[in-house]
Amino acid sequence: MSEAVDYNGKITRFVLLSSVIAATGGLIFGYGTGVAGGVASMEPFLKKFFPGIYRKMNEEKETTSNYCKFDSQVLTFFTSALLISGLIATFFASPVTRALGRKASIFIGGLVFVVGSVLGGAAENVYMLIFSRLLLGIGFGFTNQSVPLYLSEMAPPQYRGAFNFGFQLCVANGGLLSSLVNYGTQKIKGGWGWRLSLALTAAPASILAISAPFLPETPNSLMQRGNQERSKKMLQKIRGTNDVQAEFDDLIAASNASETVNYPFKKILQRKYRPQLVMSVAIPFFQQVTGINLVAFYAPMLFLTIGSGVSASLMSSVFIGVAGNLTTFLSLFVVDKLGRKALFHIGGLLMFAPLMIIGGIMAAKLGDQGGLSQGYGIAILIFTCVYTAGFALSWGPLAWLVTSEIFPLEIRSAAQSINVAVSFLCTFIIAQTFLALLCHLKAALFFFFAAWVVVMTAFVYIFLPETKDVPLEKMEKIWREHWFWKRFVGDGEEYEGNKTQGP
Repeated sequence: MSEAVDYNGKITRFVLLSSVIAATGGLIFGYGTGVAGGVASMEPFLKKFFPGIYRKMNEEKETTSNYCKFDSQVLTFFTSALLISGLIATFFASPVTRALGRKASIFIGGLVFVVGSVLGGAAENVYMLIFSRLLLGIGFGFTNQSVPLYLSEMAPPQYRGAFNFGFQLCVANGGLLSSLVNYGTQKIKGGWGWRLSLALTAAPASILAISAPFLPETPNSLMQRGNQERSKKMLQKIRGTNDVQAEFDDLIAASNASETVNYPFKKILQRKYRPQLVMSVAIPFFQQVTGINLVAFYAPMLFLTIGSGVSASLMSSVFIGVAGNLTTFLSLFVVDKLGRKALFHIGGLLMFAPLMIIGGIMAAKLGDQGGLSQGYGIAILIFTCVYTAGFALSWGPLAWLVTSEIFPLEIRSAAQSINVAVSFLCTFIIAQTFLALLCHLKAALFFFFAAWVVVMTAFVYIFLPETKDVPLEKMEKIWREHWFWKRFVGDGEEYEGNKTQGP
């Protein structure tokens, strides 16, 4: 592993407050994705927008398989529409983030969030409903592209993991908040509680939109846009010291390399950027085939499938959200001590075992009709919480952290766009097909995701170098020292004849 470089500086209140506000984008992401599954399990909502599914749950429940109650492409598109618009929006966000700065993208995302959430709460037909989700996706495309970059660039290198995990902690908090809100709103008499659930996204979105123009820009972004003097002053301010010359020199070198790049999406295809390109595709792909959409989108529907009532299924989502929140908070304190790879491996084990056990229980005990006993239902809830804890410790936050820190400045915005686009595309495909797959594969679907957990854990062990304590501007060393990737990076003109022998 490349040696760590010590820069002067500490965590200042200025940078901490700025990062907390920026990470609110994660709160909106967690709430926006989590709220849909709970709303989609509420009877008044289904009766208004999806009467066919409402009939399956009530009038035709004796003839409909447990696994097929929610099999509707329109319903799944309601939950996943934001992903396809987010995929497209992230490529528009990339030039904005590069040319206008990180906080410009954050502001645009917050503004679109407000409009989308208000429209969702006021929806009178399925078209308004889906259009509101598409708008939310545009907001996600901008904030998910810019916020992880903002956090990584503002944080001192030795605390970068904890800062970036703040984004995932906000995602987890947003998911938990959506579960609590759904549990409360489904009890509102009159059947309009789902409107409040959807509209409440506007609250954190308004905070983000109002605060974004007042956020400081990152030194990296200022340098990239030619403001060298402002960049140094900002670096001194966020590090709390005037002695930042070592870090500033590395920032200048990275910026000089960035200035030679006019077409970053073409540049990233070059051989010397092969490891970054592979990681920008593989890591978000693997994050989604963990099966996390079992929880993020469809946990309430899943517990209705095994026989829980609406209220009980929404409360189950609250327990799952608490488990994810606590583990994400714990990971803040260990990611910069244990390292990224150790958490990936621990998380892989904590996800694999519960998926196998849940699949086994459902295969052995849940038929096409009826439900599970209370004991088995509680067991599935417990193992779902363990699975969620494993994800929250590893692939949840690390997928955003690692991909935000491994890209050199000259391709950073483009690479992050690819990362977000692949994440949204894979999430959309899995979310759109999950209920149909559940209907056809039944319990075997859990074994399918468990197999992917084995593959991705092995991939990390073999191909991902450790990035703990390595400054952003020194990150190229980890690839030149890696036994596999050095054959690509080492052939570049800059390093010809200077290849480092890996382990």
